Amino acid sequence: MSSLPHKQIGVAVIRDRQGKILIDRRLDKGEMAGLWEFPGGKIEPGETVEACIAREIQEEINLQVEVGDRLILIEHDYPKFKVSLHVHWCSVLAGDPKPIECAEILWVNPNELGQYQFPEANQSIIEAIQSS
Repeated sequence: MSSLPHKQIGVAVIRDRQGKILIDRRLDKGEMAGLWEFPGGKIEPGETVEACIAREIQEEINLQVEVGDRLILIEHDYPKFKVSLHVHWCSVLAGDPKPIECAEILWVNPNELGQYQFPEANQSIIEAIQSS
């Protein structure tokens, strides 16, 4: 029986009108430093997945998003913790993306996602985006 910490994470796949996907590069400190990711963060106690995603996107990259349908739920075990990634499609309501809590932001075509270095658990998100 594993006693690893289990993180519940809300993740946004933000798509623009041209079909490009927003990704951000993690800061060069902490776990998975410098890797690319889909923006999001930890779900607070009593918070819905949708509320978490909207809050995190506002805090991390200065965008107001509409949280849409669930794309995928991923359960993944890393060596030091387990993670559940609750991944939803999102669209931008307002704002210009700014890298507040990340190093850099890019809009990329879905077929280009494989060119960026993501954490292991994100591979399933990339596959789900590319096959949708």
